[in-house]
Amino acid sequence: MLSSSSSSMIRRVVPFLTTRIRQNYRLLNSSASSALSQSQSQSQSQVEALDSVVMTENCVRRIKELQTGEHKEKMLRLSVEAGGCSGFQYDFSLDDKTNSDDRIFERDGVKLVVDNISFDFVKGATVDYVEELIRSAFQVSTNPSAVGGCSCKSSFMVKL
Repeated sequence: MLSSSSSSMIRRVVPFLTTRIRQNYRLLNSSASSALSQSQSQSQSQVEALDSVVMTENCVRRIKELQTGEHKEKMLRLSVEAGGCSGFQYDFSLDDKTNSDDRIFERDGVKLVVDNISFDFVKGATVDYVEELIRSAFQVSTNPSAVGGCSCKSSFMVKL
């Protein structure tokens, strides 16, 4: 049997421990739900990124430079064609009109246009403008749909 001092100590400690257990339970539950919602928002942003084509700051800056002095707004058109040393090649052009099957991506007032067929090959890609010693050009710097390509980054192979 417990002594009276032990039983009095237990009566004082039990409410404290019960409160601490409840606080920890709430803390763990809120952390778990917070982590779950964070994970869901990150996966949602990854899905959105894979369902678009992104332009870098250099790309946007160069298109704005090309538009100065133009009467009509020009858009950068990206299309994919058969050819090149790896099977498919990127084709960039400036365009002032869109077609009914185009997807339009915009950043800082600059528009990138990709037709639906080409979009399947460049989902989640990043378009950049690169200035090198031998050339300056728009290029696709990253493309999750490509498994390989040439060193000039103008042609690529697709995942099957």
